[in-house]
Amino acid sequence: MTLAPMTPLAAMPSPSTAVWQLGPFPIRAYALCIIAGIAVACVVTEYRLRRRGVAPGAVLDIAVWAVPAGIVGARIYHVITSPEKYFGAGGEPIKALYIWEGGLGIWGAVAGGAVGAWLAARQLGIPLTVVADALAPGMPLAQAIGRLGNWFNNELYGGRTTLPWGLEVHVMDPDNPGHALRDDAGNPVLQPGLYHPTFLYELLWNVGVAALVLILDRRLRLGRGRAFALYVMGYTAGRFWIELMRTDEANHILGVRLNVWTAALVFLGALVYFVRVRGPREYLVPVGEPAAPVAPAGDVSQVDLSAGEAGARPVAPEGYRVVTEDQFRAYRETGALPPTEPAATDDADRAVTDDDADRAASDDDADRAVTDDTDRPDRAATDGPDDASADRAGAGDDPAGADHTDGTDRADAGRADAGGRPTDRDS
Repeated sequence: MTLAPMTPLAAMPSPSTAVWQLGPFPIRAYALCIIAGIAVACVVTEYRLRRRGVAPGAVLDIAVWAVPAGIVGARIYHVITSPEKYFGAGGEPIKALYIWEGGLGIWGAVAGGAVGAWLAARQLGIPLTVVADALAPGMPLAQAIGRLGNWFNNELYGGRTTLPWGLEVHVMDPDNPGHALRDDAGNPVLQPGLYHPTFLYELLWNVGVAALVLILDRRLRLGRGRAFALYVMGYTAGRFWIELMRTDEANHILGVRLNVWTAALVFLGALVYFVRVRGPREYLVPVGEPAAPVAPAGDVSQVDLSAGEAGARPVAPEGYRVVTEDQFRAYRETGALPPTEPAATDDADRAVTDDDADRAASDDDADRAVTDDTDRPDRAATDGPDDASADRAGAGDDPAGADHTDGTDRADAGRADAGGRPTDRDS
């Protein structure tokens, strides 16, 4: 009996073209997938930010900073971890700037994007943890869509397989980037056999991570950046085993691909953060009411009626402050901002002020006491003898009391001028 050769019953095809020309401009499938992923992440993040109290449109202000910084960070990570392609023997350093030729590291993208988001959040007055938690489910969705670009590029596949979803991989033309090499008959040339579609494994894993973050965030009311940490743990756990399946060229440390080590370390860091950080979900209310749009002044003929028909655009507040979920709900229902709780420093300042007031009052009392004591001897020296003489005279004391004065006084009192007037004591 002859055994039939084991051939796959089905296979997953790959595109033979990843770049299309629109006149002089190349349209790259990889770039389109990245842009589509960013758009999905922005939509999800915008929705979640609004539910936490952020004004509409804030995600665009954040994306203006985060997206370019993420691309730069992704490229820097790729160049640092694969320097031989640019700075080794036969390398061309200028190609480190050729992002369109591929080579973006997700680890650098997250780090660079975080720096950009932090800068934007500071300008908007939004805590970075609120932005991170809002982004948590949108980030893996963006990565999932971006992995379709690897499918167009016929890259990031695994080892040989006979599974029904085995991937056909084209031999790409080095002289015509973005296009498959073709034989004499004009047919695209395929690599022999089928391969694990590791890009598809990661795509599906990332969709699952997004669902996991949404479910646990709803049940556990995650806050303080813990939803983002959950995303990082979920993504790196999948990236760990998927990276072990890949066969594309990569640098190794101790015989293990560099990205495997990176995934393990980042997972541990996110786990420590998730376990140690505690706190409720953060909600935001504006610092002061947003300013109402000012109606244009002048003649009626100069008023833009189309702007009024479209409705007044909401004005973003100067900043935000964190409140509890109950306070946020009350603010949404009534429109009244919750009271600002006095800070501990205010109480301390008030206590110090009261102590200073008490101390000042005590000092004033002491001063008055010292002043009274100082004045009292003077009054006694000035008024005492006359008052005493008057008291004694009024009480019917013996006139002989006059003898208590000294002899000089008696002699002066007895002298008189020729007119009968007493002489001045100082003359």
